[in-house]
This record gives sequence, structure tokens and C-alpha cells, in this order.
Amino acid sequence: MQTTSHIFMIRPNRFDFNTETAVNNSFQINSGDSSVPEKAILEFDQFVNELRLKQIDVTVVQDTAEPYTPDSIFPNNWISFHSDGSICLYPMFAENRRNERKPTVLFQLSSKFEITNTIDFTEQEDRGRFLEGTGSMVLDREHKIAYACLSVRTDENVLQQFCDEMGYTPIVFEAFDAEGYPIYHTNVMMCVAEKYAVICLDSIQNEVEKENVLQSLSGTGNMIIPISIDQMNQFAGNMLQVENELGTKYLVMSTQAYKSLTADQIFQLNQFNSIIHSDISTIEKNGGGSARCMIAEVFLPVK
Repeated sequence: MQTTSHIFMIRPNRFDFNTETAVNNSFQINSGDSSVPEKAILEFDQFVNELRLKQIDVTVVQDTAEPYTPDSIFPNNWISFHSDGSICLYPMFAENRRNERKPTVLFQLSSKFEITNTIDFTEQEDRGRFLEGTGSMVLDREHKIAYACLSVRTDENVLQQFCDEMGYTPIVFEAFDAEGYPIYHTNVMMCVAEKYAVICLDSIQNEVEKENVLQSLSGTGNMIIPISIDQMNQFAGNMLQVENELGTKYLVMSTQAYKSLTADQIFQLNQFNSIIHSDISTIEKNGGGSARCMIAEVFLPVK
């Protein structure tokens, strides 16, 4: 199953620009606005409301003041949830992001979902190797394929370790932004849904790697919807397909991403699902992540 109706989000305590992640996240811009934490909470709450209005089950955990974690709003980077009852914990590049792995989060989730196994990759942090969850990997859960563009935050050895543990096949490539910098997370340049994939093909410069990705996507029955680098810069690749409790599917994105799409792209996407979008511009600008980054999909069995 590629989509779930259960998603997990962390309501920030004091979201702000993180200098530790900005060194290799070109999407981050320090707005210098002292009201960023307050604006981020308003955007978060409105986003959750938009999802719940469509009868999508959202489990919200309030972040704690200590230890201070400015990027806690992006939980999909440190944890993933799987249908066999497993959770995976991931090694993080920024030291202050490692503090996001708070026991209180798992305690609250375990009251609602069955967690039977924990697979912990975090020892790789001591080796300087990182794999930031479903930011580093875009998972085709149905066909057990993990797409990953390599960067400081996405190490090929740890990716292979994940694939060996979870029974996935890795599809590895390099992707670059307009300035030639490696794209820090795969989920800002591509999204794999149930029957289609949104991808910034222009960011993959190696033609062999590009063809390999395309063959994998089309070979698993996906319609390819390309986006430009400019659209990627507006987070049009940072989308996630979810479903509600009735099985109705939706594609979730930010309002900035939605406005960057052409009428034809919107028409194509609407053939598969309706679109939910919400204004999270403060979070996007200062955090360098968007709607998909804020959502951790929960495939665990429900108690």
C-alpha cells in the first residue's frame, strides 16, 4: 500500500531558522523576523485543520521546550513507520536535530498504534554517515523501491543498510539545483504516488542515472509529471499523496507549490486525486522544507 490515512505531525514549540542545517540546505533563507515562531504555529495549525477537514487522521504531538529543537516540525527525517509494526530511527546530519528523537513522541504514538520492532540506524552518526528518513529517501512502498539522490545527508552505505533491513531496492542518483549544489533531500525534487510520479528531471544531470530513474518509475506503472527547477525551488516536488478514512485520495502540498504549477499539471494531478494546499510560507522560507517534510506517514497497525 502506497498511501495511508494516518499521519503524524509535531506542533513546534519554537520553530526558527536553524544555522546547523543551513550549511547544506540551499532552500533555507533567514528572514530575520522575530515573529517566526508565532507565525509558524499559526501556519501549522491551519495546515492540520485543512487535513482534518478532509477526514484525514492526524496525530499531533506538541514539541517540548527542552531540549530545544528548532526543526522538530519536520519529523519525517528522523523516523518512519511501517506496516509490519516496525519503526526506523535515522542518523541526522545536524547535531541539534538529533535531539528530536524524544521518548515522549514514541510514548504518545504507542498508545494508538502497535510498535513491535525498532530498527535503529543512528549509530552511523558516529561514523559521519547520515540518512534522513523519508527526506533522504522517497519510498515506493508498494514495489519496495527507495529512490535517493546522494548528498551529505544521504549516504549510500546507510541507504543500502536500510534496504537490506527492510527489503527495498535502492535507485541511487545525483541531483543538483540551479547553482550546481547537490539537492539536500530527495523529497524536494520528487514525489511517488500510487499511479504517478512528480519529478524534477532537469536536476538529474547524468543521462544514464536519469534514464534509470525513469525506467523504474514507468516500469512500476507510474505516469511521469515533470516539474522545472524553478517549480522545484517553490517546493512543487515536496508533495505527498495521502487518503482519508473513506479511502479518498488527496495530494498534499503548500500553497506556494500549488501556485507554481501550470494549469495542465494541475489538470493531470486532478485526474488521480484532489489537491490540498495550505500557506506555510514562513516555515518554507526559514526551514527550507515544505508540506511533505512536515508529515510522517503512519503505516503501523492501529490498536
